[in-house]
Amino acid sequence: MSQSQAPETRQRILDAAESLLVEFGLETTTLRQITAAAQVNLAAVNYHFGSKEALIAEVFRRRLTWLNEQRLQALDRLEAAAKGAPLKPSQIVDAFFGVALRMAADRQSGGHNFMRLLGRTYTEPAGFVRSFLAAEYSEAIPRFKAALFKALPEVPREEILWRFHFMLGAMSYAISGADALRIVADVSLDEADGEALTARLMSFLIGGLRAPLPDLQQPASSRPRQRATKRREAGTVPHS
Repeated sequence: MSQSQAPETRQRILDAAESLLVEFGLETTTLRQITAAAQVNLAAVNYHFGSKEALIAEVFRRRLTWLNEQRLQALDRLEAAAKGAPLKPSQIVDAFFGVALRMAADRQSGGHNFMRLLGRTYTEPAGFVRSFLAAEYSEAIPRFKAALFKALPEVPREEILWRFHFMLGAMSYAISGADALRIVADVSLDEADGEALTARLMSFLIGGLRAPLPDLQQPASSRPRQRATKRREAGTVPHS
């Protein structure tokens, strides 16, 4: 293989791997499928990546590094403009999730495929991918957590972390291509309009972040028993 062919071959392998991983998953996709789709031999994969795990890691790294850089740049611009004042929660949500959703709407440059892959991987990460993702997010997540803590001082930090967790789940599900409505009600959603999906999901995420705090004063399992006890004491429920 000539040096001039190497970058093109590497790119072709990555593109083929990304498409197949979206379709078949991390565990099921084989190197034989990837080499066939990329029209290369196994030696080319070994030359450029060394192993299937290293190839998968590079599939994520080539786009995820850029994605997190864009997120941090967006947050930097917002914080510079705020001059030390807390940001609006909606600004923080847009800087983190909006950038990802706009990438997911890009069907021309591979962003759509990659975000579908990333969304599915969040819910079922392989062991080595979990460690890799943790390293990739090690700079971005603490910055966004700190911004949310500052923007929402009245919300307990643990609650903010839970809500961020739920928001990640909602985004992952929305961009993964899954369609629960088809399962439960034989209804399918049209995902072709990326702008509409972004608008709907951003509205949902911001609403969840601003939702009233839950009542966690006592275990939920004890509440029905206590209500029944009060009704018995009032004579409205017969004793068993």
